[in-house]
Amino acid sequence: MDTIRLYIRSMGILIKSQLQYPLSFLLQTLAQLIMEGGEMLAVILLVDRFDHLNQWSAGDLYFFFGLMSVTFYLSECFGRGITGNFPSMVRTGQLDTLLLRPRGILTQVMCSAVDPRRITCIAVGTVSLIIGSRMAHIRWSPARALLLAESIACGFWLILGLFLIEAVLCIHSVKSVEIANALTYGGRSACQYPIDAFPRPLRCLFTVIAPFALVMHIPASHILGKPLFSLPAWVAYVSPLSGILVFGIMAFAFSRAMRFYRSVGS
Repeated sequence: MDTIRLYIRSMGILIKSQLQYPLSFLLQTLAQLIMEGGEMLAVILLVDRFDHLNQWSAGDLYFFFGLMSVTFYLSECFGRGITGNFPSMVRTGQLDTLLLRPRGILTQVMCSAVDPRRITCIAVGTVSLIIGSRMAHIRWSPARALLLAESIACGFWLILGLFLIEAVLCIHSVKSVEIANALTYGGRSACQYPIDAFPRPLRCLFTVIAPFALVMHIPASHILGKPLFSLPAWVAYVSPLSGILVFGIMAFAFSRAMRFYRSVGS
C-alpha cells in the first residue's frame, strides 16, 4: 500500500508540473488528438469501403479499435517511466542515482514520468467503444462490463511487460533496441483489428509471444457475441490473465538484468 501511495503522489506532482505551462500542454494535447483521430479515420475509411471484415461488422471493428486505444494509451500515460523514460536514464547515467535510493528500481522508474497528453487518445478510444457497442447492439450486463474492465486492466500490464523487453535489452546494450517496438507499437497497429483477419504467423506472434489476442480479442469477441475460434465462455474470463503473467515474467527478467548493469560513466 505504501508503494501505491508513493506512485499516486508522484503522478500528482508530475501532472501538476506539466500544467505549469498550460498553452504548451494544450497544443501538445491537441496534436495527440489529431494523430489518434487520423488512426480512427483509417478505420472509418475501411468501414465505409467494406461492409464487413470476415465475420466482423462495422460496429465490431470500432469496438476492437476503441479497446486497443484505451488500453494502450492508458499504459503510455501512467507507465511512461517504462515506455519512454528508461532508455534515456541509462544513456545519461540517471539510473545510477536510483540505485542509491531505498526503493525498488522498477517502482522508481514507474514513478519517474507521466504523460497526461494521452488523455485525448483515451477519449478517442472511448468514443470508438461507445459507437461500436451501439452499432453492434451489445446488450450490456454486469458480467460483460466486468469482462471489459478486466481486459483493459490486464492489457495495461501486458503492454508494460512488453515495454520491459526494451528496458531489459537497453540495460545490456545502453541504447534502446528498436526491434522491441515490433511487439509494442507494431502490436498496437496490428491488433486494433481482429486477430483472425491476419495470416497464421501473425496470429501466433500476437497470441503466444505478445498475447494481445488472449488479453483483448477473445474477451471482446465474447462481449460482441461472436466467440473467436468457438471457444467456451469461461476462456474469455481467464485468458486476459496472461497479461499479468507476461508482466510478472518481464519484471523478474528486469530485476535479473539489473544485476549486470554497468554505469555508462556520465
